[in-house]
Amino acid sequence: MRVGGWVGGLILGTALLRLGLAWAVGLGVDESYMVAAGREMAWGYFDHPPLSWWLSAGMARLAGSEAAVVVRLPFIALFALSTWLMFAWTRALFGDRAGLWAAVALNMAPVLGVTTGGWVLPDGPLVAALLGFGLCLHRAIEGGAWRWWLGAGVCAGLALLSKYTAVLTFAGALVAVLTLGRHWLARPQPWVAGLVAAAVFSPVVAWNAAHGWASFAFQGGRAGMRKLDLAAPLVTVAGEALFLLPWLWLPLAVLWARALWRGPAERAPWLLAWLGFGPIVLFVVISAWSPRVLYHWAAPGYLFAFPLLGRWLAGRLDARPVAMRRALAGTAGFLVVGLGLAAAELNLNLVPLPGDPLRQGLDWTPLRAALAGRGLLARPIVAPSWADAGKLGYALGGDPRVLCLNADCRQFAFQAHTARDVVGQDVLILAPRQDEARIRASYGALFAEIEALPPVEFALPGRPVVAIGAYLGRGLRDLPR
Repeated sequence: MRVGGWVGGLILGTALLRLGLAWAVGLGVDESYMVAAGREMAWGYFDHPPLSWWLSAGMARLAGSEAAVVVRLPFIALFALSTWLMFAWTRALFGDRAGLWAAVALNMAPVLGVTTGGWVLPDGPLVAALLGFGLCLHRAIEGGAWRWWLGAGVCAGLALLSKYTAVLTFAGALVAVLTLGRHWLARPQPWVAGLVAAAVFSPVVAWNAAHGWASFAFQGGRAGMRKLDLAAPLVTVAGEALFLLPWLWLPLAVLWARALWRGPAERAPWLLAWLGFGPIVLFVVISAWSPRVLYHWAAPGYLFAFPLLGRWLAGRLDARPVAMRRALAGTAGFLVVGLGLAAAELNLNLVPLPGDPLRQGLDWTPLRAALAGRGLLARPIVAPSWADAGKLGYALGGDPRVLCLNADCRQFAFQAHTARDVVGQDVLILAPRQDEARIRASYGALFAEIEALPPVEFALPGRPVVAIGAYLGRGLRDLPR
């Protein structure tokens, strides 16, 4: 079989696995929040640019369903595209076999092949757009045809329409252009590409301008100075390695650093190294003073080291074919078995954990019947946090709407109907993760009275009863500040 056939089989096989996982596992907290808060289409959103929100909401409207497997379909399809782009770009740089193994390795990295590859998150469209940008930029620098520069501009705009951190890749791209093709800056092509990217991104700027630059301020504030901790960068690197798999992260990091060290004489590795430089370096540095850095943020940087890894794997397979094939097969088996066991534990609750944290990975669709059976759907429903409002709001399908009663409501604060609209009314407070003492401490001054109701109980797979705290808040006086 030719290499292209193997890549096609890889794309089909991994897509089927992701579809199975999407069917077996409900939406997590962040996914539920994005689907519930994203039902109102907008040019921008508080947490992230709109592309991932549009994808999930558009798919739900097209299919007439918000089932987990349905809203995840666009992200599964995008990662199939990402796999092909990784193969195509690496093949153009280092040959067919390197392209195949780069695509295989991409699907083996959990933070990319699992979460980015099938969850309702901004990372799916971001990765596809960044790979398209890298491929077009490489072609543009080396050949200069207008179509490649325009393609780079469109992909850059789509990346920015997915996640703000894409700007870090573009900063590295500028360094690469300055060192590999400075003469292009005297020509119109890169500047027109920049204008195209700005035009694609312009709806986000317009939305932020109309909403007090809320999204820009929120994301920028995550890098703010807290307490200096010089050990934190080591923890961040360890977390990144864990998310990528340590035995994949190590060669990725070494190959990336080697490409940077050898300089622009090796043009393709140098371009890849600088495209990945910003996310790989910046988040490790920032973590020294900001505890808000999440380990998956650096993944788009390591993304550009996978072509280098593909070339290295192709060479190692020539030198030690049996050992390398066993290692790759073992990694694939580890992932498939691990994900199967995780899905089984989630649905069957074979090893019950204190507080049952895994129930957040199940869809709470029986909640509506439980509320209806007690006549609790007539009043406005509020939740203590944006995360709870997302989980409850997704379970209820948007009718009734679940409002967020918190000073930090994220996107729920920018919807047409918010908790401000029910001031003066009696509301039902549903609190999945807070006890009565905390509810009274948080909301006692906001209501004329809070009456504790019997918990709302419903069944989930492997769990005979799930109980959610329920309270009747009489006469909402004000909102949390």
